[in-house]
Amino acid sequence: MRIRIVDAFTDRPFSGNPAGVLLLDRDSFPADSWLQQVAAEVNLSETAFAHPLPPGGEADWALRWFTPTTEVGICGHATLAAAHVLHTIDATAGTVRFAARCGLLATTAEPDGTITLDFPTSLLTPVPVPDGLAGALGTEPVAVHDTSADIGDLVVELADETTVRNLSPDLAALTTPALRDRGIVATAVADNPDGTYQFVSRCFFPAIGIDEDPVTGSAHTALAPYWSARLGRDDLTGLQGGTRTGLVRTRLRGERTLLTGSAITVIDGDLHA
Repeated sequence: MRIRIVDAFTDRPFSGNPAGVLLLDRDSFPADSWLQQVAAEVNLSETAFAHPLPPGGEADWALRWFTPTTEVGICGHATLAAAHVLHTIDATAGTVRFAARCGLLATTAEPDGTITLDFPTSLLTPVPVPDGLAGALGTEPVAVHDTSADIGDLVVELADETTVRNLSPDLAALTTPALRDRGIVATAVADNPDGTYQFVSRCFFPAIGIDEDPVTGSAHTALAPYWSARLGRDDLTGLQGGTRTGLVRTRLRGERTLLTGSAITVIDGDLHA
């Protein structure tokens, strides 16, 4: 069985967010236990598994995502990685539709080689700063918004770009129930919002086996409406990451958010299992 490692939200190897991709030559998924074992073996933030669906339906492929420890309900970078592999195989532009736990997700290959994901926009609810959050992050939040109805994160605005870049959180403290199901999205306006990117972010998800996710597409379904409202623009670019970074172009379209990025295959081999 062919397995690929794809760096997503980047056009250069060894940057962005790596994802495993397995395109299954069957009409159903194998046992959940096998999918989880493969994801643990790959040991990346997420591994995407997809199998083809019958022609004529609303989706072309069924899609699931697993971290090394659990299945997740939505994932942007591994969706981008799967779409990249499919477009590489077909060598054509166009739209690929995925049926996933979070609904129908469409991906479109653009003429410049990037891929655009059509994802549901996340709802943001302002909340008081949870007990223990400032201590876990090592800095005082400016504002906190809850997205538990959709992606399960706390979006935490911090003072500035430097504060986000220099974060070294207490990961064990971030796993407490008060800090939500998935994790923390720390963000700030860019030092130069008129430059290449308008906001920055870093994502910490230790509760689901990911200490820090380098570039999180799904988090941008909340970051896009947050910063679009703050900056008065529907089209933005976010820079995410600590050691590894990547760029996500966001376009807010009401109940849908378009996420655009590049991807590159760095490993292409065989899975013997």
